[in-house]
Amino acid sequence: MNIKKKITSLKDELIELRRDFHKHPELGFKEYRTAEIVANYLEKCGLKVKRGIARTGVVALLEGNAPGPTLLLRADMDALPIQEENEVPYKSVNNGVMHACGHDAHTAMLLVAAKILSNYKEKIKGNIKFVFQPNEEVGGAKVMVEEGVLENPLVDAAMALHLWTPIESGKIGVTAGPITATLDVFNLKIKGKGGHTGYPENAVDPIIAAANIIQTIQTIQTREISALKPTIIMFTKIKSGVKSNIIPDTVNLGGTIRYFYKEGVKDEEKINKRFERIVEAICRAYRTKYKLKFYNENQSVINNLNMTKLVITIGEELLGNGDKIIPYVSTAGEDFSEFANKVPSVFYFVGAGNIEKESHYPHHNPRFNIDEDVMLIGVEMHVRSALEFFNK
Repeated sequence: MNIKKKITSLKDELIELRRDFHKHPELGFKEYRTAEIVANYLEKCGLKVKRGIARTGVVALLEGNAPGPTLLLRADMDALPIQEENEVPYKSVNNGVMHACGHDAHTAMLLVAAKILSNYKEKIKGNIKFVFQPNEEVGGAKVMVEEGVLENPLVDAAMALHLWTPIESGKIGVTAGPITATLDVFNLKIKGKGGHTGYPENAVDPIIAAANIIQTIQTIQTREISALKPTIIMFTKIKSGVKSNIIPDTVNLGGTIRYFYKEGVKDEEKINKRFERIVEAICRAYRTKYKLKFYNENQSVINNLNMTKLVITIGEELLGNGDKIIPYVSTAGEDFSEFANKVPSVFYFVGAGNIEKESHYPHHNPRFNIDEDVMLIGVEMHVRSALEFFNK
């Protein structure tokens, strides 16, 4: 079978799948319709299918004709709570929910790759697990690992790709070592004493404390941590007050912290300890109290050197040498780290940015879309990388 010719013959099916998923997006752990379509498709490919892992996840097993290692290929299925602004025939019909990150295409590409690879049993010395994961945005991979996705049979290596509009269509971004950032989420509640805006001396204003915390926290990145250790601290939620002439008694703040490096073992070197030191000092200065919680959402994805070389080799064969395969890291969080922390893995980006096709908008934007032609690259990377893994 000519792989490229077969993929091209399935292009219409690939696009139809992607557009159907895009039109009917579902939030994390609620991907019921998506999971049903995925499971039925995989069963028609003759694969052993397990439904309901991590609630809405689907896992299919392709057993080769000879014993050997097990390779995991992963796609994510969840959408985002965003109102789509694209005017396309396949625009989301679910109000306030949108595939604004490319997971619709990831699911479609891996389905078509599974269909093709199911015809290559004689070349597969081992097994392939096709994992369709729910809730990538909020740690669904961890639940899948806890429920045994890396077992029966034991997984020896894992691979995943992500369509990426910041990279030009026709290119692949990958690097050995850290490729995505550790992602911590924080929630901060500042407690003051409510009152009348005409008599602020009788109140304890939590808003002015919050304003100073937001400003001062930025010095952690610029004054306490080396510029050679990129750190991003973002406040993304501020909630307080009910009326313009009432001093509220509380302010709720939320946001994220992203970094690639391993933190020092001393408390004073840890970002969350630096963060709380500033919060505590400012709250004391402004006579307020606080409650602060941190949650680790994702660890940094660390690409295995040999698995990365495999992707580069296949990418160069597919796209040619030169500037088509670029070293790339992203400050985005990615829960594929739950797999990469357990087995040798590689995670890479397939460029999908094309201004002429209006696929240049950033991820998580209401105008996000992809260059659908690059899905052919994604499918071929899945298929050729998997076959080369077993060939090696």
